Amino acid sequence: MKFIKILLGILVALAVLFVIGGMLLPSEQHVERSVVVNAEPSEVFLLVNDFREFNKWSPWADIDPDGTRYEFSGPAAGVGSKLSWSSEHPDVGSGAQEIVDSQPNRMVKARLTFEGFDSPSYATYTLEPTDGGTRVSWAFDSNLDSMLGRYLGVMMEKWVGADYERGLARLKELAEA
Repeated sequence: MKFIKILLGILVALAVLFVIGGMLLPSEQHVERSVVVNAEPSEVFLLVNDFREFNKWSPWADIDPDGTRYEFSGPAAGVGSKLSWSSEHPDVGSGAQEIVDSQPNRMVKARLTFEGFDSPSYATYTLEPTDGGTRVSWAFDSNLDSMLGRYLGVMMEKWVGADYERGLARLKELAEA
């Protein structure tokens, strides 16, 4: 009986630590990567403002090329353009992104929704002219409301950052070709 009380006490203490730890973690996550592309902002803008161009440089396009289904809706490019995807592959999943702000040759912002998550996230592409062409910054912003989400947020920099680096390298290659 004494063993059960000790075990129960340990479990309660761990649960309390989990909750307190989660409350101390940030609820907002920001991940950002940049690359300089040897191309004009207008050329890069065409690639990030049109979802029909997205899979040419997306870091996720090659994960499940035969199993992922894509659907485009709204205008071909700019505000209201939407890309939905669905895949059984756990690294792809299902979701949608819709352009909510588009400033020619300067910035594109898309709202991302992922199956199983209530709060939307946002991807922002910022284009800045430089001596070498265009500095492209790709940012991901998310509000993690749940306790589990806050713990997952600790890994966001590693998970999303690596994908963004691969995507920007592919974008650079495509824009410079």
